[in-house]
Order: sequence, then C-alpha cells, then structure tokens
Amino acid sequence: MTRVNDAIQTLEPSAKRPRLVGEVLISEGHITEEQLEDALVQQRASGKKLGQQLVDSGAVSSTILLQSLARCLGVRPIRLRHGLIDPALLKVIEPDECERLGVLPMFNIRGVMTVAMTEPQNLPLVDQIAARAGCEINPVLALEENINEYIRKYSAGNVDINEFLTTLSESDVEVVEREAVDEDPTTDLSQMVEGSPIINLVNVALLSAVKDGASDIHIEPDKTGTRIRYRIDGSLRELMRPPHGMHAAIVSRIKIIGKMDISEKRLPQEGRVRIVAEGREIDLRVSSIPTLLGEKLVIRVLDKSNLNVRMEELGFRPEILERFKRVLKLSHGMLLVTGPTGSGKTTTLYSALDLMSSPETNIVTVEDPVEYQLDMVNQIQVHESIGLSFARTLRSILRQDPDVIMIGEIRDQETATVAVQASLTGHSMLATLHTNDAPGAITRLVDMGVESYLLSSALNGVVAQRLARTICPSCATSYYPSEQVLEDAGLQHMSGRPFRKGAGCATCHHSGLKGRLGIYEFMEVTPELRKLIYLNASKHELRAMLAKQGQLSLREEGVKIAIDHKTSLEEVLRVTKNDDVDEDEEPLPEIMPEPGQEQGKEAA
Repeated sequence: MTRVNDAIQTLEPSAKRPRLVGEVLISEGHITEEQLEDALVQQRASGKKLGQQLVDSGAVSSTILLQSLARCLGVRPIRLRHGLIDPALLKVIEPDECERLGVLPMFNIRGVMTVAMTEPQNLPLVDQIAARAGCEINPVLALEENINEYIRKYSAGNVDINEFLTTLSESDVEVVEREAVDEDPTTDLSQMVEGSPIINLVNVALLSAVKDGASDIHIEPDKTGTRIRYRIDGSLRELMRPPHGMHAAIVSRIKIIGKMDISEKRLPQEGRVRIVAEGREIDLRVSSIPTLLGEKLVIRVLDKSNLNVRMEELGFRPEILERFKRVLKLSHGMLLVTGPTGSGKTTTLYSALDLMSSPETNIVTVEDPVEYQLDMVNQIQVHESIGLSFARTLRSILRQDPDVIMIGEIRDQETATVAVQASLTGHSMLATLHTNDAPGAITRLVDMGVESYLLSSALNGVVAQRLARTICPSCATSYYPSEQVLEDAGLQHMSGRPFRKGAGCATCHHSGLKGRLGIYEFMEVTPELRKLIYLNASKHELRAMLAKQGQLSLREEGVKIAIDHKTSLEEVLRVTKNDDVDEDEEPLPEIMPEPGQEQGKEAA
C-alpha cells in the first residue's frame, strides 16, 4: 500500500493517518487486495495514476472511483456533461493552463464560480483561481480524463450538441417520471448537475436559449424524433434534434418543473417556472397542446434583463418621440398601441409607464398575462375561467382611484366602451389593439360599437409599430437594391445609390441580420382629425389628412430607417407588407355567383 502515491488522501485531522483510495475501494468491496496489488505493479510500468490504472484494467468503473475519491476528500463529485459548462469561462483561465492545473471552470451563479478540479483539496490552487476569476470558488471533484476531454471540446469552440444527444440511451428516460418536485418556485440550474441525461438535455435547451436571447423555445414531435427550435429576432431556428423515443421524457421533464400534470396528455395545459441561469432569475411560461404525433410545448422566455423600457432606445425617431411624450403628458384621454402579435406593443406600453411613474401617480394595469413585474405599478392578471375579464377588472379599477390605467388588449365591445368612458372621466388610458396601421384603430373601435362622437373626444393618439431586424455589424456590406424593391419603397429617384445589408456570417447564423429595432407610425389626434373622427370618416380620408399634416405612414417611417443604414430595404418591405391593406373594403358576398352568372344578369 505504501506505493499508492497518487491516491488522494483525507483531510480529516482526527484520523490517525490519511486514508488511501485503494483502502477505501477495498473496504467498500469494490476491489480485492489482489486486484490492488496487480494495479500497483501495472502502475510502475505505465506511470499512470492508480485510480486511472484501476479503471483501465476494468477493476472499477470511473463512477465508482470518482465517488470513492470524493469520500476520501469529503468533497462533492461531478461527472462533466454538456449543459453544465459555460464555454465563455475558458477565457478566465486559458485551456492550456486548465490542463496543466487540472481544472475546468463550469458555471458562475450569483458571483460563485463552480470549478471542476482533480485536487479540490489544494487550497493554494483554489485561492489562485479565485484571484484570477475575481470571485468566490466552489471546487468540485472530477477525474483528470473527464476534465481534459471537455477542455479539448470546449476550447475548440465547436461543441456538437447533436453528437452528445446521440450518446443518450432510452433507459435514462424513467428517471424523469419518478422525480420529486420541490415546492420552491425558483429552480437553480446549478442544482441539477447530478440529474439524468434528459435533465441535462433540457438544461442545454434552456441555457442556450438564455445565452442566445431567444424569446421562445418550440419542442415539437416529429416522425423521426423531436425537433427543438428557438425564436430569435422573430425568426425560428433549429437548435437540435434529440434521438427518436425521447420526446415523452423531454415533455415530462418540462411539465414537472412547470408544475403541470404529466399524466394528462389529451388537453392543453399551462405552467410556469422561475429558473436561475447566467446568474439571473428568468421566468418561463410553458404551454402544451396535443398534436397528432404527440404533445408540443412552447416555452416563453421572459428575461427581464432584456426588457428595454428606455423609450429613447426602442427606435423612435426624435421627431416622433417628442410628439409621443407630449401626448403622454396629457392628464386624460386614450393612447392606443397597435400592431400584430410579437411586434413589441407591450414593451412600448411599459416604456410609457416608466415615463409616467412617480410616487404621486397611481398606475394600474390589466394584462393577460403579466409578462414583467414593474416597480411602482399595480399589475392585475385576468382569469377568464373564473370570470375576471378585462371589462370586469376595468370596472373595479375605476373604484381604486387610478391616475393611469393600462389595458393589455382591447378584445371586445364591452372593454372598448368602458375604456373610452374611463378616458373621458379624467383618467389617462393606455391600451393595445390589433390593427395594421394607426388610422385602422379608429375604424376598428367604431366597428366594435364605440360611438364616433365619444371616440373623437377620448382619443389622443395612436402608435402603430413593427419590429425590423437590424443589420449584423460583423458582416455589413453595401449593395444596390433591385428596381422593383426601390419602386415598392417609393425610392425610384434613388436608383444607383448604395444601401446596406448583411452578407451573412456565423455571428448572425448566416442571415445577415442580428437584433431588432422598432418602426413606429404615430398619429397625433389634431383638431382636424377629431372632426373627421366625429363625422365617422373612412380610413382613406383619415390617411389623406395625415399626409396633408406631414405625418408619415409605417412604411415611410421604415424606409427612413433603411436610408440611415440601420436595416435593409427588403426587411422594411417584409415587415410592413400589410400596412396598405384596405380595411374599409366591402366584404365578399357569402355565396359567390356562378361563373357567367353576373355577365348574364347584365345582358338581361
């Protein structure tokens, strides 16, 4: 036993002498004395550490060795896997230095960096790493071979997640179904390190979504397995394809952390969970729905650090921003924000509330759901299933002495009528509406049953918006748009002038676009417009008055941004393609005439 030089020794001062790993393995019945002696003989010839020699000879598994070493040292063991390691931390300690010291930084949670080490009992080394990282170190034990394997993988910068997924076996699936659920609504990803491969697979998906700034994660059943996609900057991109047979286990794992019923697969469900990733708390909203091939999940990632409530940074041009702030300062009246789903309407409203909030102002919101919690704002979430609708909540709010009311969405006549009446009785009302452009909001409310004379008195302004992807700074280049693009943008006179777009690179996933900014059309209700609204004018007449007053349309605002080289003309045309749809057109008859019927009628 005296030649077991590489066995890690215990740090307990009460022990008569340090215990050797060989003794621990024998006492626990993992190896015999003869196997240990044979390993010592082979070690002299190979020069390997004793533990590695025992693993190579098949006497013990690497897992048994790791656990025995951990018991010798009284430290926590770790088996490195994908999803547990942040590649960015290799910048703290260079890969060559990591291999020389036998360490690998894993993740940093709230200023404490967890580091896998072959010698976690080496306090001077721990202090050295802490000085380099500038934070507290949590050392855990890992085998040298395991550490070196992941140093090589992550230093190369091309970790193949799909290759990792193919190594998972379906025998690991059952662990998820039996897992106990903690009552704590906050789940720390660092506490999942000893879970099954399915848990680590879900960790990979969640951590990658947070790092890439994804707004949604789509987990979809496929004939060949599972497809996991992210929505980044408004576009879906495929992340990974786990092997066939794991879809049910992935769904079950997410349902468990989302406090959903894993036994119910026939009905849609909703859940939520708060996780800790990248050192910050992030809310996840989980939605499941049954499909022909199995359940589909969509996870909405609500990262408050990505919420930009500074209006100056949203993309408003200075002239529009000045007019918008002027309307917000009015003591009463209605301000509407319109646009399709995912166009950033909620962010615009939150930015407006941020400007209006003060200790002297009582702000109340009605939302479905409440996406982000705001300071100094009373936020209410509607529950249609128990009768807490927008309209009912709004009536109750009026008895709460509000100064500013924000409605997440005007969906029906009752909500629209109550909102207009509230704005006429001394309240400042903010709300969203689904229309293509600003003038369309007026015709939509009139169609809902709001009297035009009430609307003309209540409405102060309408913002119509879209989100356009910005040019990737890493691959931005000059180009000349086609004549058709210039014609659609109304820029025929700028033929031959260079514009900017992204050529495509690894940074932007070869799309040429990275990040988004808002395109805003702001219709300030002037006395002339109030008169037209009172007379129930058509959308065309409202648009003509806006043009006469110099207020630009949504597409014209977007073209200005493209001229400033913030996005491409093609992107502007894409996001504003429905801007000129005529909402005042007469609907088609329910029964179309037979071919030739109209012609025959005319002939008669």
